[in-house]
Amino acid sequence: MMKNVALNTYFKLLLLIIGTSILFLILYLSLYAYTVQKEKEVYKTTYNQYNSEVSSLFELNSRTHIATIKDITYWTALVRFITTKDQTWFNDFIVREFETYEVDYIGIYGLDQQLVSKVTTSNIKSTDFLPKSVFEKLYKDKLMRFYIQIPEGTVEIFGATIHTSEDPKKVKTLPAGYFIMARLINRPFLENLDKISNSKTRLVAASLLPAADIESVIIYKKLKNWRNEDVGQLAFKRPFDLDFRSTKKILTIIIAAFFINLMVYLYFSKKWVYSPLKSITKVLETGNQNAIDELKSEPGEFGYIGNLFEENNNQRKQLEISKKKAEESDNLKSSFLANLSHEIRTPMNAIIGFSDLLNDKKLSESDKSEYIKIIRNSGSNLVSIIEDLIEMSKIDAQQITPKLIGFDIDACCQELYEAIKVTIPKEKKITFHLIKQGNPVSKNILSDKTKLHQIITNLITNAIKYTEKGTVEFGFRIDEKKHKIYFNVKDSGVGIDEKNLKVIFDRFRRVEDDFSVELSGLGLGLAISKAYVEMLGGTISVQSKVGEGSAFEFSIPLQYDTTKVEEVIVAPAIDLEANHDKVILVAEDDNINFLLLKKILQLRNYTIIRAVNGQEAVTICSTNPAINLVFMDIKMPIMDGYSAFEKIKMFLPNLPVIAQTAHSSSEDKERVLNAGFTDYITKPLDKEKIFQVIDSVFK
Repeated sequence: MMKNVALNTYFKLLLLIIGTSILFLILYLSLYAYTVQKEKEVYKTTYNQYNSEVSSLFELNSRTHIATIKDITYWTALVRFITTKDQTWFNDFIVREFETYEVDYIGIYGLDQQLVSKVTTSNIKSTDFLPKSVFEKLYKDKLMRFYIQIPEGTVEIFGATIHTSEDPKKVKTLPAGYFIMARLINRPFLENLDKISNSKTRLVAASLLPAADIESVIIYKKLKNWRNEDVGQLAFKRPFDLDFRSTKKILTIIIAAFFINLMVYLYFSKKWVYSPLKSITKVLETGNQNAIDELKSEPGEFGYIGNLFEENNNQRKQLEISKKKAEESDNLKSSFLANLSHEIRTPMNAIIGFSDLLNDKKLSESDKSEYIKIIRNSGSNLVSIIEDLIEMSKIDAQQITPKLIGFDIDACCQELYEAIKVTIPKEKKITFHLIKQGNPVSKNILSDKTKLHQIITNLITNAIKYTEKGTVEFGFRIDEKKHKIYFNVKDSGVGIDEKNLKVIFDRFRRVEDDFSVELSGLGLGLAISKAYVEMLGGTISVQSKVGEGSAFEFSIPLQYDTTKVEEVIVAPAIDLEANHDKVILVAEDDNINFLLLKKILQLRNYTIIRAVNGQEAVTICSTNPAINLVFMDIKMPIMDGYSAFEKIKMFLPNLPVIAQTAHSSSEDKERVLNAGFTDYITKPLDKEKIFQVIDSVFK
């Protein structure tokens, strides 16, 4: 059964190919015969028309000269000149008008065939170049035009016998002499022929046979001497442009059409049956996407089958992508958790371990101080890790936007220098420099000062961390042409190798070497700095050599602050008496946090009142006028710190309220201060910071 189907299909295909081949063969033979016949007819017609046109134009080119020589040779004064040979007359009437004749030679001869006088251009230097037999024939014919060869080339000769003015037809009197004009067939002569005949003209030898050229029409005009002998030829050539002028092109088109049709039928025979079935086989065997695409493009059932295959293939790919993402997410999660666990356990180990050691009653005071210092530093490291994680999560969630303000960039860098200088460990032999510009910046710049602070602080902190001895320096420069500010931080530390330079700004990536193993950190500082730089519209880069140090540079757009600075009216300081009788309300729902703050405040013998939520804080403030200061936790049950603060300000507008919050980002600080709080402190609580804030209130 399958064999019969195959034979039937093959037979139909064979009949289709044979029929198409016969059709195109007939078309080919017909077009070939028609083209050859028409090509000959059109070429012959074109040749005859062109030959007639060239003959007319060639005669027209000499008609003016023939008319001129006819007019000038029945002139009594010219007859008299042959006798008198008056050179003055010759100069006045012949030489002066020579250019108007448009020839290269004029010669006047006597009946004795001797030259009386002549005038020539620089093109012809030969003299007496006419044979005696020319004059004998000219005497009989009265007017002649012929061509001869001279050393300068081929020349066209116009000759006429000279008669008196009373004999214009030259039949009443005998010739008195001969008047000869000659013009050289040179490039200007040929160019003039080109112009009037719209052809390409050239002078060729008389023996040259006409060349066959189906792409152009060539007419040869023979140049004959006075004996009617050939002395040369002028070849006039014009393109023969017709669509069917080339039989070979027609043949190529027909043969190409034949094979194209043959290939079309073979292609469709494969496309209709063979290719779809082959594509289905490929899909079933290998799941090949190209085969599915080919199958989809087929009409009818094959296209529907292709769509089903693609849907199945897409589902399989989606499952593979989901599986890959799950594996990558699992690997990243494992790597992150392992790194996070290590970084958290390291300071926690110090905090718990040294806290246990403090229970030993035999410890000396110096050991206790050292252990407390270690616990404090470890706690600071732990807070720094948590803050970096929170900051990066906010960046990913796009919860941070630049807050542009005007500020003095020189003062900003000086503040950073003073603040960081005192934090450099004494055991590090580091020289810390601020590289200043030659001239201070005269205007305030417009940018996010807080984020700029953090970027520079992160870079300088890293530089100090990886430099045991040497120099750390930072500064900036302004490029007015590019409208940018460039900041740079350089150190002479351990440097970064080529491998780590490629990933230095990636999150959770740190330089892995023997030196960095001893240092802590999640590797988020540079990632946060890069995110902030890009947020401000700039770029950051690094150059480094191992053992020589690193140089970080970042840029931000240069914008000057054009707003007018309003004068800030400073509220008068609260005139309170000594600290020991101050009453402080602490609004804090967490018992541990309250206990810690209470113990810190009791170091100065302040009177402490507690409120466990915002509503209670409002009530206490409204019923207790002795309260001098409020520490307000932002996040509390029933009523949060912001709402409680707004209500308190309604009846105690001058009461100082200090916000305390576990959120430490610059955005949180800005929100607190914009709400109107006197100041704010962040958790974990810093005793020195708390007393500093209180002192600023109780001046």
